Amino acid sequence: MRDGEGGVEGGEDVIELYRGSINTWECDEMGHMNVRFYVAKMMEGLAELGHAVGLGHAFRAKAQSTLRPRDQHIRFIKEAHAGAPFTMTGCVLEVTDTSVLVYQQITHQSGEPCASFRTWVDHIDVDSGAAFGWSDVTRKRLEALKDEPPAATAPRSVDMSVPVRPSATMADVDAIKAPVIGRGVVLPQQVDLTGAMMPEFFIGRVSDSVGHLLKPWRDEVKASAAAKGETLRMGGAVLEYRIVYRRWPRAGDRFVIRSGGGFQKEKTHAFIHWIIDPDTGLAWCTSEAVAVSLNLDTRKIIPSSPELMKALAEVAPAGLTV
Repeated sequence: MRDGEGGVEGGEDVIELYRGSINTWECDEMGHMNVRFYVAKMMEGLAELGHAVGLGHAFRAKAQSTLRPRDQHIRFIKEAHAGAPFTMTGCVLEVTDTSVLVYQQITHQSGEPCASFRTWVDHIDVDSGAAFGWSDVTRKRLEALKDEPPAATAPRSVDMSVPVRPSATMADVDAIKAPVIGRGVVLPQQVDLTGAMMPEFFIGRVSDSVGHLLKPWRDEVKASAAAKGETLRMGGAVLEYRIVYRRWPRAGDRFVIRSGGGFQKEKTHAFIHWIIDPDTGLAWCTSEAVAVSLNLDTRKIIPSSPELMKALAEVAPAGLTV
């Protein structure tokens, strides 16, 4: 995948994992494909990769083993709109005895990168949930798919070298009084054939809930613009995400989303979102999102004044990590 421009052409170590286009119903109120569908397409590409390495059974009913993401970085590079055709290619970056670091890239028909994924994926025994070793055949095929990803799609504002915290509990968010931004129950149609919630609903539930965190601040930004005689249609766009998948809820399980503050800069800001099981107090997942405020008419980033940056920093308390 090395071509300097982040393109997708490659040799035998790069394979195509998906080819399709974006549906209108996959786009949200911001006018672009919602983050959950990026992850849904990533998982479809992962299933295709499974077939390529001898794990065609991994996403079928009654599978004894499967592939499950554990620690994932997503970079959203160029917006994707309804009707746009795209392809996904992928390669392997690293292989361990029970896991693989997979690179996947969604690319617009123009050749411009749309999004990239770097995901640690575990080879999981479905019954126990424990990671276990690859067969010799699969390990050999994974090794044969090794390549280097384009530098242009590398993590930018999220430091992937930061270790994952060993535990994340309700007591942690209570200690800093992190606000509740979302709450719900996992629905039957949101689980996969193993009974676990599909990965796209982790990021999707946060996307559904973040308005409770940011709408008051966005209203303040719009009021500031109105005071200058400007009309502003304002939204947001995520640039990067790190998701640590910790436990896998099933249909009927409850969740609550609590959020903490990250860095605040003139054009970008970060928040930490934890999805927690209110019955056990243990996190289903922990995540960091880096986003921008977006002018929905010009599709350009809205910079924040020092006063608005200060107000944004007060939206949620600091103290959470992934």
